[in-house]
Amino acid sequence: MSIFNPLQIQVGVSACLLGQQVRFDGGHKRSEFVEKELSRYFSFIPVCPELAIGLGVPRKAIRLVKRNEMIHVEASDGSFDVTEKLTAFAQNKTAELGHLAGYILCAKSPSCGMERVRVYSPQGSVKEGRGVFARILMAQNPLLPVEEDGRLCDPLLRENFVTRVFAYHDWLSLKHDGITRGKLIAFHSRYKYLLFAHQPSAYKALGKLLGDSVTFSLEQLSDRYISGLMQGLQHPISRKNHTNVLQHLQGYFKKQLTPEQKTELHNTIDKYRRGLVPLMVPMILLQHYLREYPNPYLTAQVYLNPHPEDLALRYGL
Repeated sequence: MSIFNPLQIQVGVSACLLGQQVRFDGGHKRSEFVEKELSRYFSFIPVCPELAIGLGVPRKAIRLVKRNEMIHVEASDGSFDVTEKLTAFAQNKTAELGHLAGYILCAKSPSCGMERVRVYSPQGSVKEGRGVFARILMAQNPLLPVEEDGRLCDPLLRENFVTRVFAYHDWLSLKHDGITRGKLIAFHSRYKYLLFAHQPSAYKALGKLLGDSVTFSLEQLSDRYISGLMQGLQHPISRKNHTNVLQHLQGYFKKQLTPEQKTELHNTIDKYRRGLVPLMVPMILLQHYLREYPNPYLTAQVYLNPHPEDLALRYGL
C-alpha cells in the first residue's frame, strides 16, 4: 500500500545504485551522487526487480530479445525466460508507488533501463529498448519524475530532475493536506516563474485553466493542473528563458534600487545572457536585494529556491 509521508521526499531507486550487491555478477553500480548527495534529502526506496522475482546472486545475465515483434526477457544463453514473471512483478509493484516523488533507474538494464537498452534479434542487436520494469513504471505513473543514473551526469538533466522531484513532492503534500480551489491557485502562484522559465506556454495554459475553474470539478481541475505542470517542468530551461525571468524579477525592485544598483543588476543579468557568468551570479544578487527589500510574493517564488542550495545544482548552468 502507498504510504505518503509529507516529512520525507520518498524516491524509488534501482538497488544497485545504492551499492547493494544485487547485480547478476554479485556487484553493484553505486552512484556517488545518489548515495552521498541526494540521500541527504531523499528517502530512498530500493528495488531490484530481478532479485524480487527469484533470480539469485550471482545469476545468469538476462537480456531483451525480439521475436515475432514481441520483446522477451531471457537468459543470455537462452536457458530460461522471465518475461511473464518480470511483467507481473512490475505491474504489481509500480501500482503501489503513488507515494513516490521520483524514481532513479539503472541505465542499460533489461529490467530498469530507461532508454537505449540493447535488444537482440536474429538480425543482430540495436540500442532501442526500454527495461520491462522501467517501461511499466513510466506507463502506470506518467507524472512521476524518472531519470537514470547515466543521464544524471548531465548538469542540465540533473537539475531538471531534482527540480521536478521537489515540485512533485510539494504537490503530493498539497493533496495530502486536502486540495481546495484557493490552495490550488496559491500553489500556482508560487510556481509562476519556475513554470514560466521552463515553458511559458504551459504557464499561460494553466493560468487559463484556473481562470475557467468553475467549468470543472475540483478533481478534474487538479488532475489537469498537475498534468500540465509536470509536463511543463520537463522542458529544459533555456538561457533565454532564464534571462526573461530574471528581467521580470528585476522589475520588482525598480522603486527601491539606486540608479547604480539598477545598472549593476541589469549588467549582471546581461552577462549571464551572453554566457559570461553562471546563473548563480545574478541569482545571488537578486536574493541579496530581496533580503534588503523584502517582498512576500517574491520570497514565495519556487524559482528562487527550487531545491536546496548546498546541492549546488545551478552553479554549472
